[in-house]
Amino acid sequence: MEAQLGEAGIVDAEMEQQKQESAPLPAVLRAKIERNRQRALMLRQARLSSRPYPGPSEGISKPLPKIIDSGGGFFLEEEDEEEHQVGKVVHQPGPVLEFDYLICEDCEKEFMDSYLSNYFDMAVCDTCRDPEGAHKLITKTEAKQEYLLKDCDLDRREPVLKFVLKKNPHNSQWGDMKLYLKAQIIKRSLEVWGTEEALQEAKETRLENKDKMKQKRFDKKVKELRRAVRSSLWKKETTAHQHTYGPEEHIEEDMYRKSCTICNHELTFEKM
Repeated sequence: MEAQLGEAGIVDAEMEQQKQESAPLPAVLRAKIERNRQRALMLRQARLSSRPYPGPSEGISKPLPKIIDSGGGFFLEEEDEEEHQVGKVVHQPGPVLEFDYLICEDCEKEFMDSYLSNYFDMAVCDTCRDPEGAHKLITKTEAKQEYLLKDCDLDRREPVLKFVLKKNPHNSQWGDMKLYLKAQIIKRSLEVWGTEEALQEAKETRLENKDKMKQKRFDKKVKELRRAVRSSLWKKETTAHQHTYGPEEHIEEDMYRKSCTICNHELTFEKM
């Protein structure tokens, strides 16, 4: 924009100079024309000093694409091979990483992966795994009955115990079973009860209370059964009572008395 203004200023200055030569102008107007001409020259010099060479888009024209007759009623432009050239991509070699080996708690050997480390976060290799012993999987019901744990001890107490899901073998339509690691269940029970002795005492107390509740339920059923038998044997008499009097007794003069042999009712009467 400044370049265009500079060119226009120079042209105006030259036209004004020609007019000045043909006809005399006032001194104020000639001074204004001279200032405009000097300003236009300064703008041109500034533009040339900032861009001494033509830009990439100035003076360089892109050749028109070649037109190819497809023979189908339309023309195609020939594609430039340089546009489809793919440069060779050079990738830097990746860094060499060291494996983070785990140390087995039993054999103290290094290993990379195991069943217990993947599902239960226990650093035990597959060689030392004992599926029938400490590493046995038990159900949630067994954990609650044998080790007196509650749902909150298994699912909410930190750290939450991990488990695996398995289809119910009794009925596939029932919900999946939760299987916990026996070693972790034993450790959690000690955290809850403190010692094995306290756990055994709690189990004995619970067993005694369970036997007492069974005996109470049994006694209640026997009592209800006896009551039902008695109510079935007892029958209410629906007929009115009739007195059966014994021999008469003379009281005084014409007064006599007799009593019922069943209900001891006494009847006093007078004979004329």
